[in-house]
Order: sequence, then C-alpha cells, then structure tokens
Amino acid sequence: MFLPTGRVEQRIAKTEVVELLHVDESPIAKVEAITENVSPQGARVITDSICARGTLVRLDAPAEHLQLPARVVYCQRLEERKFAVGLQLDVRVERWKEPA
Repeated sequence: MFLPTGRVEQRIAKTEVVELLHVDESPIAKVEAITENVSPQGARVITDSICARGTLVRLDAPAEHLQLPARVVYCQRLEERKFAVGLQLDVRVERWKEPA
C-alpha cells in the first residue's frame, strides 16, 4: 500500500558544505550547514544553529556556484547543538539533480 509523504518530488541524498545567510537580520548572520538531501524545490540541511520557521534565508552552495532564496519550513533538534532544517527553495534549479 502506497502512503503519500507530502512531497511531490523525489529528494536526492547529497552531502555538500553550504552556507545559510539570514537576510532579515542585521548584521546578516552567516551559518555553515551540510546538505543531507536536495530536490529542485527544497533541501534538508544539518547545522549547529536553530532557525525559526518562516525565516527567510539565502542558501549559498559555493561548489555549485549557486545562491538561492529559501524559506525555513521546519527546524528539528537532532542532538545537542545539531539541528535539521527543512528549506523550501523559491526557484527551480536543475543542477541539484544527479547526472544520468
């Protein structure tokens, strides 16, 4: 029996160092994170910093030469000082797909 997960697109496991820039804070806060999985519509990243739901951030992926606006969908505590952050990307990016 198929149970829907709420996701329309399949996510790809991908580990890459990225940065989250909290654009609504002054001065702009920059937090290092590591991607866990990605899709053209979203990403799950692991970070040492808590992020409030609804926060607007910019996801910078230097290795991919990407700077993407995103919104925090959830922030889940994993262990002491580690958080999983779900991001909804505001743009479609085909580069995140694995090569065929």
